[in-house]
Amino acid sequence: MKPRARDLNIQFGQLQPGPLNAITDVPGVRVGHSDVRGRTANGRDICTGVTLIEPRAGSTNQQPCFAGVHVLNGNGDATGLEWIREAGLLTSPIAFTNTHSLGVVRDALIALDRQAQPDDGRLYWNMPVVLETFDGLLSDINGFHVKPEHVAEAQRNAVGGPVTEGAVGGGSGMICHEFKGGIGTSSRQLSKAQGGWTVGAIVQANHGIRNELRVDGYPVGRYMEQADSPFLRASLPYPGMGSIVVCLATDAPLLPHQCTRLAQRASLGLARTGGGNEDHSGDIFIAFATGNQHVPPAAYEGKGAPTCNNLSMVNNDHISELFLAATEAVEEAIINAVLAAETTEGNGHTVPGLDAKTLLKALRQAGWPGETVGI
Repeated sequence: MKPRARDLNIQFGQLQPGPLNAITDVPGVRVGHSDVRGRTANGRDICTGVTLIEPRAGSTNQQPCFAGVHVLNGNGDATGLEWIREAGLLTSPIAFTNTHSLGVVRDALIALDRQAQPDDGRLYWNMPVVLETFDGLLSDINGFHVKPEHVAEAQRNAVGGPVTEGAVGGGSGMICHEFKGGIGTSSRQLSKAQGGWTVGAIVQANHGIRNELRVDGYPVGRYMEQADSPFLRASLPYPGMGSIVVCLATDAPLLPHQCTRLAQRASLGLARTGGGNEDHSGDIFIAFATGNQHVPPAAYEGKGAPTCNNLSMVNNDHISELFLAATEAVEEAIINAVLAAETTEGNGHTVPGLDAKTLLKALRQAGWPGETVGI
């Protein structure tokens, strides 16, 4: 495995990561990938997939959690967000995939949920959350190669513990700051005095321009060679065209409007790495909170539901630490995504992976005072 940012002694912000420095540091959260690889009969490369994030062990339909969404720039698409905006409830896993597979992944998640629920005569419905970014440079995106079985595989693969990063799952064919991008994750754990909660982030990074890249606040992109950028040789209108989607998780007892506020902080983590300024980028973020354990199911009409439910919420006087945790986790997750990915070829294009030595050299040129380890 390639080193992560902290393996290189690169620190982000002031808060400490959880034990895994991953979204799975939030208790109950699981992540699974399914890679879709191959070549078509006419010689087109396939490099795509699905990544699935499960908020809790078991059915999210029957154990929903509060959630909120934020769109920094809407040149992208997603399913299931309107119900979250309206009701504040997340009732499905969250999937990352490519732009043209949004529909099939949504439908597959509904089918998997129906298979898992008992036939008890009640009227069920589901509006799954699926987020996308465009992998059409390295993959045959118009071939519709993501199938329902790949969504099922990602669900079977969903586990706690370390999360595989880089060119994996939905991030397989993605490009970030003109380097190979993909899936990245990070977390922050607050002290007991700050509430003791954890905030985790997972990103599908497919955005950004090389010379805007920043690491730990240093403008490293200015000191990196541009000649290997795939956009110099490809017939594309913009270098770095693409998007980023982010999922934030926390075990803090946030209410829906507070989840929305947390999701907004993904914008700050993106900005810290030099992203978020492109018109052609779909920057869509979701945050969910599992701190309330008995949120009532909302996926069917029930006449026996209680009139009221008792809930907890973080006092707003103590929410700033969660905002900072989200900002730092997203910042680090993006850099982890780029560092994890290897050089990838597809359909006549080569996208370079960012190696540790190149990054450390650029950091020193930019004035970074840190000491390197392991390289």
